[in-house]
Amino acid sequence: MRKILSFAICAMFVVASCCAPQNKKVQVLTGIDVLEANGFQQLKGKKVGLVTNPTGINKDLVSTVDVLYNAEGVELVALYGPEHGVRGDVHAGDKVDGNSDPKTGLPVHSLYGKTTKPTPEMLEGLDAIIYDIQDIGCRSFTYISTMGKVMEAAADLGLEVIVLDRPNPLGGEKIEGPIVEEGFFSFVSQFEIPYVYGLTCGELAVLLNEEGLIKDKEGNVKKCKLTVVPMEGWSRDMLFEDTNLPWVLPSPHIPQPVSAFFYPATGIVGDLGCYSIGVGYTLPFQMIALEDVDADKLAEKLNGYELPGVNFRPINVKPFYAVGKGSNLQGVQIYITDVKKAAITDIQFYVMEAIAEMYPEKAAFKVASDKRYRSFDIVTGSDYFRTTFAKNHKFSDIKERWYEDVDSFRELSKKYYMYK
Repeated sequence: MRKILSFAICAMFVVASCCAPQNKKVQVLTGIDVLEANGFQQLKGKKVGLVTNPTGINKDLVSTVDVLYNAEGVELVALYGPEHGVRGDVHAGDKVDGNSDPKTGLPVHSLYGKTTKPTPEMLEGLDAIIYDIQDIGCRSFTYISTMGKVMEAAADLGLEVIVLDRPNPLGGEKIEGPIVEEGFFSFVSQFEIPYVYGLTCGELAVLLNEEGLIKDKEGNVKKCKLTVVPMEGWSRDMLFEDTNLPWVLPSPHIPQPVSAFFYPATGIVGDLGCYSIGVGYTLPFQMIALEDVDADKLAEKLNGYELPGVNFRPINVKPFYAVGKGSNLQGVQIYITDVKKAAITDIQFYVMEAIAEMYPEKAAFKVASDKRYRSFDIVTGSDYFRTTFAKNHKFSDIKERWYEDVDSFRELSKKYYMYK
């Protein structure tokens, strides 16, 4: 994305580029790759369970389940399925059932549905529980909530938690959005962290553990014995495309690494259910569209805001399912042209602002069902943003509050950086 050159520039330098030395992407090694390379030293003599899904793979696309199951000296005895399941065979939002893994025969325990925190019975006989899932760096993606529940359960029983670290596809520098307020914690906003938090899952695990952010239902702080197997070759300025790692979609609507940038750009307004955000079309999270608007004028209006690192083009779509199924919708496709400069969470608010100004009767909080308000509130971490924005549909009314926690969280985070 940021490395794409125009055809004209490429043509001008084609001879020189053929002769010049080429920059090669580094090969980042994730936690499972490092663990494999060191002969699984951290697992020797332990009975272990594994929390994972299809994103838990080594650099050769072999599942962490199979790597550990076949590793000499490793005793893998149980698997634990987050949202979508261990092998990725469960649709978004559907409950994960406990069963056995068809390939290894190991018991699989569900951590998404009635049970989100492993029970003592699920963890019986273990010395340690391993976590290996590719996250996308956004608070409302449920895998970090699963990680926190595992840490809480392990603390209760004195078990070790071993996090196999993976890249944050948004890089390690982007932090946006507010910290969750009391009364708005949920499985999509479980911790007092910003919406986009700028840490790897390993770094986040240490921060949660050391800052007392793992708590039970009664509010008691829980601290587990925690080991993070760090990556090799990753740095904070890297995007996923820089790692030379294969991408496995962490959920059905995050098919490419770039999808991780669009999820926080439209996912919040998507919770209102009044506009299509491309879920149900071929551009999940990369567009916002609705009926009976002028796509060209809407794109022109949004481009007139001159948002840094963001561009819009008019789009006409007919979604296959979800919001707007079978209807002709008009709106904008979002292009993030500079990921460093773009304030990605702002985008949806500016689109809502433009729609409200051009088509007041279609303003988000006039057409959204009030039954969806709670979903919006728990994702943003407060009802302030809904109640304040809904008055005038102006992002400027909430922008200061949206970013008031960012600087302090960045300073706190630096204590737990494992990578430069």
